[in-house]
This record gives sequence, C-alpha cells and structure tokens, in this order.
Amino acid sequence: MQKSHTKEHLFEEVVESLWPDQIVPLFLTTVVFLVLSLLYYLIIEALNVFVGKQQIDLQIHSASVLLGMAIYLKTAVDFAIYIGNLMRKFPGWRNRIKIEIGTALGNAVGTALVLIIWDIFREVPLLMAIMILYASIVLFYLAEDGFEHAKKQAKSKRFKNLALMFEKALERLNRILLPLTKFLHSHEEESEPKVDKRKSTNLWKLSFIIPFVLGADDFAGYIPLFTTFNVLSFGIGVFLGHMLLNIFLFLSPKKTVKVVSNPVVSFIGGLVFIFLALWGIKEAGILLFEVIKSLG
Repeated sequence: MQKSHTKEHLFEEVVESLWPDQIVPLFLTTVVFLVLSLLYYLIIEALNVFVGKQQIDLQIHSASVLLGMAIYLKTAVDFAIYIGNLMRKFPGWRNRIKIEIGTALGNAVGTALVLIIWDIFREVPLLMAIMILYASIVLFYLAEDGFEHAKKQAKSKRFKNLALMFEKALERLNRILLPLTKFLHSHEEESEPKVDKRKSTNLWKLSFIIPFVLGADDFAGYIPLFTTFNVLSFGIGVFLGHMLLNIFLFLSPKKTVKVVSNPVVSFIGGLVFIFLALWGIKEAGILLFEVIKSLG
C-alpha cells in the first residue's frame, strides 16, 4: 500500500513539474500537426475537383512521408538555430505556443502554395518543365549549403577536404546560375527581426514569416519532389518533420541544433540534393521532348 502511494506521489510530482511548461506546448504541437495535415488533405481534394485533370493520389505512402520528413529536417538547420535563439529570447510556455503555431502555419501555407502552383502548372507541360528545371537549380544551391555545413562542422581533415571539394564545385556552378536564384538568398544578409516584447501579436507575426524568410529556397526545391513522389505523403512528412523539430527544440535547443548540424547528415543530404536535382533535370528534359514531339 505504501509503495503504491509513493508511486502515485512521484507521478503527481512529475506531472506538476511538466505542467504547463512542457505538456501544454507538446500537446498543442501534436494537435496543430493533425489539423494542418487534415487541411492539406482537403486542399488536395479541392484541387482534384476544381483544377487538375490529373488526379492527385490521396493514399498515404510511408516512404514518401519519411522522405518529406528527412528533407525538411535536412533543410532546417538555419531554422533550428534561429528558433532556438528565439526561444531563449522569449522564454515561457505561452511564447513557445506562439512560436510553434506561428511557424507551423507559415510552413504549411508555404507548402500548400507550392502544391497549388505545381498542380496548376502541370496542366501545361512546357511551363511545368521550366518550373522543374528552375527548382532543380535551387536544389544545387541547397546541396552547396549542405556541404558548407559539413565542412564547418567536420573534425576530420580528410572529411573536411572532401566536403570542401564538393562545395567548391557547386559554388562554381551556382555562381553561373546566381542570376536565376538571387532573390532566394536575401535572408542570409538580413539581421534578426526585432520584436517588441510588449506586443504579443508581434511574436505571432514573426513566427509566421520565419519559414518564408529562411525557407524560400526550400519551398522552391519541393517542386521536383512533388513531381516524383506522393504529394499528400510528402507534405504530411514535412509537417511531421516540423513537429518533431519543434518538440526537440522545446526539450533541448542546444542538443537539437547539434544533431541537425551533424556533418555526416549534412554531407549525405548534399549528395541527395545533387541526385534529386539531376533527376529533376531529367524529368524536365522528358517533358520538353514530349512538347517538341507534339509540335512536330
């Protein structure tokens, strides 16, 4: 009887220590993920009814979910660092809820906009080919960013030199392509937006625009992936990745930033982006060939 009472007392102490600072934000993070996934599903349903002659598959494929989650987490290094700093600057569970909901909405709106543009453009093969080609160029930029992170974080000199070799090769390529992607790089030169702590709405607004400020290139890079993989599953994977990243940032910002900045992960991610870029170029080439063939 005494042991049972002790266990109940310990359980109550654990709950009290986590309530509301951890339990409330983590619960809302899960709810937001489910709600946004449902809204994303409904948007696809609407696109199938009103826009596309080509119906979007509404089945969920685990492989595409995992891919969406992996791609999001790979491209979220800057986001993790920024949000970690923001959480330290604005402590408290109420501010964490604002940051979580705001960033989740911004991420979902950005993903949905890319989905809508992709679905409209794919009805016109020539425009779709141009769009995929452009998005593939963006993936080369993301690959360079991955190798740069790997180089900075690597401890082994050999590994660092290998990452540097890939980075330099992509840097030359991206310098040629810079006029096409210049507007996507503007966030690198921006200072951290200032937030008036006296106005709670300012933190909501900042949290919402962060995914757009830091992730314009990421959103553009989704296009070849939408063309190749299951759209619904990929989007859910992106939302799931955002949810998990926020949960880990809630629990430990420093450790989370360290994990997502791992040089091996960044290096492998860079290789994946190169592969996806080349795949996108191939898909664009096939579409252009079909367009030319239809004209002839």
